Amino acid sequence: MDTEQEKNKRQMQELMGRPGNSSCVDCGAADPDWASFTLGVFMCQRCSGIHRNIPQISRIKSVMLDAWLTAEVEFIASTGNNAAKDKYEQKIPPFYYRPTHTDCQLLREQWIRARYERKEFVHVEKQEPYSAGYREGFLWKRGRDNGQFLSRKFILSEREGALKYFNKNDAREPKAIMKIHTINATFQPAKIGHPHGLQITYLKDNSTRNIFVYHEDGKEMVDWFNGIRAARFHYLQVAFPGASDPDLVPKLTRNYIKEGYMEKTGPKQTEGFKKRWFTLDDRRLMYFKDPMDAYARGEVFIGSKENSYTVLPGLPPSTQGNHWKFGITIVTPDRKFLFACETEEEQRDWMGVFQRVVNRPMLPQEYAVEAHFKHKP
Repeated sequence: MDTEQEKNKRQMQELMGRPGNSSCVDCGAADPDWASFTLGVFMCQRCSGIHRNIPQISRIKSVMLDAWLTAEVEFIASTGNNAAKDKYEQKIPPFYYRPTHTDCQLLREQWIRARYERKEFVHVEKQEPYSAGYREGFLWKRGRDNGQFLSRKFILSEREGALKYFNKNDAREPKAIMKIHTINATFQPAKIGHPHGLQITYLKDNSTRNIFVYHEDGKEMVDWFNGIRAARFHYLQVAFPGASDPDLVPKLTRNYIKEGYMEKTGPKQTEGFKKRWFTLDDRRLMYFKDPMDAYARGEVFIGSKENSYTVLPGLPPSTQGNHWKFGITIVTPDRKFLFACETEEEQRDWMGVFQRVVNRPMLPQEYAVEAHFKHKP
């Protein structure tokens, strides 16, 4: 005869297979093997660590390793992931970023706290910090030349269509005005060296400008991020009046397709190869001397195969000056770009992402970007 504990454990494993319960309630990771017996949901191990930090809201156990009481199993059986989402996600603004299992700890933690602890998506008034269309506060910003982080006043104004920052608190004129329609924001904790590090990019004189910021309070930083997304969402609603929310949401912010070091040579291909930090942002391949440089040293537009763009493994036989052995050649209508990777694995990864970009047909607005690159000095 099964003991009560064995029966409970078997029932928990059966409950994991129910619709909605087979992926993490918070980040969507497959095969979650932890559960909260106070919320009635299943989650992955990484999200379970965040739940452990809010014991007043969520008490968790391992489905496989811990003993389960009959009352706990019955409660979870009566709830489950789908019911919990119906309860805690009643009024999520379309622009609010829903993290996945590949996102950083900060985004996942603030999403979990917003849902269960602060109940932001049940009480709409709690969304004001990022949905009001105006936000003002101080962020630590990295100096362009000295690399020091200094406190700077930032203002996000949907009405003005801009994010501004000021070098002095009482300054009348902003140091920079970043137009909402050119802004992107992406969390970069490893690069910035702070768990709440955010990289904001915008176009200045048709070149991509990077700024790096953080705030000690994680909620504050995620509120800024979602505030930027809200401002972009409302800008795009006006710019594309017929577009649906699902059409616009992917355009609000984007993570980079890939970043890392490669070597490159110049247009004559007789100069020595230099090690550079590369960022692939949609079709723009930018390269920097240092990962935290304000401006790229150069940018390469990567179009589609229909427009004579090709990616080839290796380098032309006559190539010299590369220390790294694993080459990649990008052929564009104008010239060949030569890169070298340190390892075969890096070469394979870069080749894969370049190939995906080249295989994707170009959108009408991307032809305008391509034309700008051709006329760049």
